Amino acid sequence: MNLKDAVSPNSNVCIFAHRPNIFLFMKQIRTLKVRVRDKHAPLLRQMARSVNFVWNYLNELSARSIRERGGLLSAYDLHPYTKGAAKELGLHSQTLQCIAAEYVTRRQQFKKVRLNWRKSAGVRRSLGWIPINTGAASWKNGQVYHNGHYFKVWDSYGLAGHKFRSGSFSEDARGRWYFNIVVDVEGSVSMGQGAVGIDLGLKDLATCSDGRTLENGRFYRDLEAKLAIAQRSRNKARTRAIHAKIANRRKDALHKFSRRLVNSYGTIIVGDVSSSKLAKTRMAKSVLDAGWSMLKTMLEYKCDHAGIVFKEVREAYTTRACSACGALTGPRGVNGLRIREWACCECGVAHDRDINAARNILALGHERPSVGIPVL
Repeated sequence: MNLKDAVSPNSNVCIFAHRPNIFLFMKQIRTLKVRVRDKHAPLLRQMARSVNFVWNYLNELSARSIRERGGLLSAYDLHPYTKGAAKELGLHSQTLQCIAAEYVTRRQQFKKVRLNWRKSAGVRRSLGWIPINTGAASWKNGQVYHNGHYFKVWDSYGLAGHKFRSGSFSEDARGRWYFNIVVDVEGSVSMGQGAVGIDLGLKDLATCSDGRTLENGRFYRDLEAKLAIAQRSRNKARTRAIHAKIANRRKDALHKFSRRLVNSYGTIIVGDVSSSKLAKTRMAKSVLDAGWSMLKTMLEYKCDHAGIVFKEVREAYTTRACSACGALTGPRGVNGLRIREWACCECGVAHDRDINAARNILALGHERPSVGIPVL
């Protein structure tokens, strides 16, 4: 089968021949996030308070509808109750519609008649959020134009070359504001070949079936002492800054590792280790510091963008099973976690614990028994 037969004529994939290589391009939807200059924070906080006011009003209106009418209001039913209030609240008229749609979506998601109130002040205040509908924001004069205001941003993506769709302004825990916008981009399909299995762990955060590893950075453990000092001194700004540094370092390492895998392989298979379950054990701090769930999320959406296969398989007995003969001769139990290398009693093949597990995960991803995997 040639390359033209492999691509459906109804797909969004475009083929361009170029000597000596062939490139695949397809239309993708991505969300770009850029930071807004701090001088716009007071205006954005004022708009966020108006958003919280509308959200709480819809929350109370929904509860009254249950008591008085015995039924819930849809997003279309909520629109007349907020019509004409945008100018007085200092919001775009389409922002009110976005708030109603988001409220109904979250109400259905959490299956509640009344959601939590959005607080604009106090210790437990809600982080700022201002939704934007398609066409309500544009790029003018090198700035983001929305609701009659210009917002300067650190443009690291070249926003002038994109057509804005829906988006939002959002605030982080340090009071910094970001502009998030959905755009159409031309993404290239990864030309990586072969498949790789990934075993997630704590000694090494990820071990691949080909021997490649991602060292566990222990980012929280590294800054735990400085974080404790900031917390004891009640320095909230310093505490938030350290937490942000920990998160940024973790995301940077996971982004780089996941990108290398997506560029190198055509199929990526990961074990279904559960962070939420292990977070209830005495290993909770180490498990949450590793960021397994974040890595799997990054691999999943990057594989989708690159047009390659991503699978998550059940990893039961992958540590104990021999990747050469399939016999369950590996170390078992909690005490067996200390044994990093072992030899199979049946076939005599020596194994590294994590690499052996990654090879078994790779075999499960191919939907075939682990017997017959060649020993590298």
